[in-house]
Amino acid sequence: MRHIRFDWAIKKILRDKVNFVILEGFLTELIGDAITIESILESESNKFAEDSKFNRVDILARSGDGKLVLIEVQNSTEQDYFHRMLYGTSALISEYLTQGEPYGNVKKVYSVNIVYFSLGRGDDYVYEGRIDFRGRHLNDRLELSTNQQELFKIQNIYQIFPEYYLLRVNKFDNETEDNLDQWIYFLKNSEIKEEFSAKGLPEAKERLREERLEGADSEAYRQFIKDRQYEISILASTRAEAELEGWKKGVQDGLEQGLEQGLQQGREQGREEGQRLQQVRIAQSLKRSGSPVDFIAEITGLTIAEVEALSS
Repeated sequence: MRHIRFDWAIKKILRDKVNFVILEGFLTELIGDAITIESILESESNKFAEDSKFNRVDILARSGDGKLVLIEVQNSTEQDYFHRMLYGTSALISEYLTQGEPYGNVKKVYSVNIVYFSLGRGDDYVYEGRIDFRGRHLNDRLELSTNQQELFKIQNIYQIFPEYYLLRVNKFDNETEDNLDQWIYFLKNSEIKEEFSAKGLPEAKERLREERLEGADSEAYRQFIKDRQYEISILASTRAEAELEGWKKGVQDGLEQGLEQGLQQGREQGREEGQRLQQVRIAQSLKRSGSPVDFIAEITGLTIAEVEALSS
């Protein structure tokens, strides 16, 4: 049984109140605390875009106790993605604190990031980030005072600050050992096995069946899948070609200089030129397919002016 991709579901299905149970299940399994969604919000960070060509989607939810949860799915490589994670949480904190309110009213933010590309260095597929204040000299953990605990109804300092969850889906080996693994299997394969029982997945298994899509939604979803496949094909082929050409040029430059230092410099120069060639080729291919200029700039790293100047 084929199921709808999670990023498409975020755009079209999971925003409906009747389907909050699916998101609640996912967040509960990920964060470890029971999450109840009160509403889906619109903010500067998650304004809905109709254009299915965009490779990033997100959704902002408010829990029953007032916490904010930003879930973002990113399909294409973005080198400054960690910075975007920081910006997203910072924007939410300032956006939802009314001018003149005390700082004690700052909303708790969970930043949930699902990425389908190699981000950073590490072997795990799930990473968590929390604020932990440690003494430089004694290595003791800074804790809230008793008065602060009573005033803010929390026990730990990290409960004030944003928490980050990063799921590197492509690193997952499809071996499901717990409930969260069942969710990540779905995120990677768009498939929910009959034996999966993680919170939210039984409802997703029924409501996110691809066959349930009708009319315009069905056609739009098929086009969405085609766009994703086309982008993946372009990225893979141009990356391989550019890396090969860059490696060849690097070796040749190094041999001509005749020294090991020259060889290393030549390789580095070749890699840089190969990367630039890769960006240009991807941009040209996407221009021929009619992709928006800002979208092309986003996934290639070129400026809008550079993209506009390219011949298709």
